[in-house]
Amino acid sequence: MHEACGVFGIYSPNEDIARLTYFALFALQHRGQESAGIATSDGKHVQVFARMGLVSQVFNEASLSNLAGRIAIGHNRYSTTGSSHICNAQPLVVGNEENAIAIAHNGNITNTQPLIKELSANGYIFNTTTDAEVIANLILSSTEKDWASRIRQSMRRLQGAFSLALMTADTLFGVRDPLGVRPLCLGKMGNDSWVLSSESCALDHIGASFVREIEPGEIVVINANGIKSYKEESAKHALCIFEYIYFARPDSIINNRLVYETRSAMGAKLAEEYPVDADLVVGVPDSATPAAVGYATRSGIPLGMGLVKNHYTGRTFIAPDQRLRDLGVKLKFNPMRQLLEGKRIVLVDDSIVRGTTTPQVIRLLRKSGAKEVHMRVCSPPLCFPCFMGVDMATKRELIATQKSITEIRDYIGADSLGYLSLDGLVNATSLSNKCFCLACFTGDYPTPVQLVMDELEHASN
Repeated sequence: MHEACGVFGIYSPNEDIARLTYFALFALQHRGQESAGIATSDGKHVQVFARMGLVSQVFNEASLSNLAGRIAIGHNRYSTTGSSHICNAQPLVVGNEENAIAIAHNGNITNTQPLIKELSANGYIFNTTTDAEVIANLILSSTEKDWASRIRQSMRRLQGAFSLALMTADTLFGVRDPLGVRPLCLGKMGNDSWVLSSESCALDHIGASFVREIEPGEIVVINANGIKSYKEESAKHALCIFEYIYFARPDSIINNRLVYETRSAMGAKLAEEYPVDADLVVGVPDSATPAAVGYATRSGIPLGMGLVKNHYTGRTFIAPDQRLRDLGVKLKFNPMRQLLEGKRIVLVDDSIVRGTTTPQVIRLLRKSGAKEVHMRVCSPPLCFPCFMGVDMATKRELIATQKSITEIRDYIGADSLGYLSLDGLVNATSLSNKCFCLACFTGDYPTPVQLVMDELEHASN
């Protein structure tokens, strides 16, 4: 399961904006590993450098030194709309001269096809397969006079999820959709420097202070005149709850609460709902580690680091041979036999999607001498696909749509299986369920998705 992207923006007359953007993207690398890019402006011209690969692979001293200016936006990409190809790497620059705009997008637009048809009929050309280009062209097509009004008019026509860092030659914009599906926050450096980021953890890495979250439906405008805010009111909010479960870094703040604390509370709720006699609590690293801490604390069962994660298996240019492929999940996790042997284990994970990795992890524990393995999951069963910017799975690929809880338990090879209830999950956030998109559990989508569902069904046939 993958998140769509990470976005960042900075306005600063005095800082090395390209270098700061680089380190911010480095902190947001977990949100996308396919491509990375930075666009800058010196007040007159917009330039961009974007390539396939991780942030550390894309940029070097030479490329950063060529990205001068006082405004920058950056992007890490994982594709949900548009293929994994260099032409889709962001930021994208659309338009030209004084009408040029650079865009970095996190989310997924569900009404792209009718918008593409309309814009194409009006002479707008598409050079990529991303919905970011649809958003940019929609803004360019607006009849409004100033950029903020053009963006605002375009927001009213977009359906789906979008958190944006936008840049013209002299202005930085932060935009969050009226539902607030994807996070976006505002930070400050010194007296005259402002930053935008998908997560607050990136602010910490570059020495910026967290000011607040960009509100759902808000447009923040930053330039030489200071900072202004425009708001599109929305009666409904739908933050993706998987930001708390899995996507966001534990050291980020969302809705004024540290993500680590929320994940720990999920683990504590799991211990209340599904207690078990056991000897050791083990979290599947890294996202489930805080939940394992919460489960251990509430249950009184000791916490152990029974699995060690190799953090460098996510992207390699060297294909393993068949013998290494057969090792499967051992390339990613290594169990510590000395801690596991003869123990009854509570294995805590954030979710079970297709059910392909979990059985392998449980087999690893058993081969390392675990006497029992009791699976505990920090989310309810995933029964519906996501159309709001998460590359999750189709409905027929989700194991919870094909099997009962008992059947899943037997399939993954666990002695027992417990999923956190929906109420338990929401309560762990200390917020109301009206604040979240819970569609992957309930099928109740916050925005129309029938067009996308029809396209997927047609493609699968």
